[in-house]
Amino acid sequence: MDYNEIKKLINDIGESKVDEVNLEFPDGIKISVKKNNQIIKEIVKQNPNEILENKEQTIETKQTTTNENYQIVKSPMVGTFYLKPSPTENPYVEIGQTVKKGETLCIIEAMKLMNEIESEYAGEILEILVKDGETVEYGTELFRMK
Repeated sequence: MDYNEIKKLINDIGESKVDEVNLEFPDGIKISVKKNNQIIKEIVKQNPNEILENKEQTIETKQTTTNENYQIVKSPMVGTFYLKPSPTENPYVEIGQTVKKGETLCIIEAMKLMNEIESEYAGEILEILVKDGETVEYGTELFRMK
C-alpha cells in the first residue's frame, strides 16, 4: 500500500461516521484511526432534518457558556487521568467542592510518572469532564470551575 492510498483511506475514514478503525496488512503495515467526535454520535441517532437545528443550538450553547464566568482546567500533557492518588483512596476533588489555587485536582500518568495537576484558579468544581482512568491529550478539558 503506497502513501497516497493510505492518505486517501485516512481521509475517507475521517469524513465517514465511523469512530474507530484498526487495519493490519500482510506486509506488516498497521493503521489505526480514532475520532473523538461526540457530535457525530448524536447526529447518527437523529433525523437528518433535525441536524441543522441541533447544530445551531450547539453553537448557541457554546457561545453562552463562553460568555459566562467559567474557568476550564486543561491537561498540560498526554497521559492517563486519575482522580484518586490510589484506587483505595478518596478522590482529590468532587463536584461542588471549593478548591484553592495550587490545590491538587488530579494525577496524569505519563511514561510511568505520576504528575499532580494543580488548580490554576480558586473556585468551585462545577463539572469533572473526564472519567477516571481515561486517556487525555494535551489541552483536553478536565474540569469546569466557577
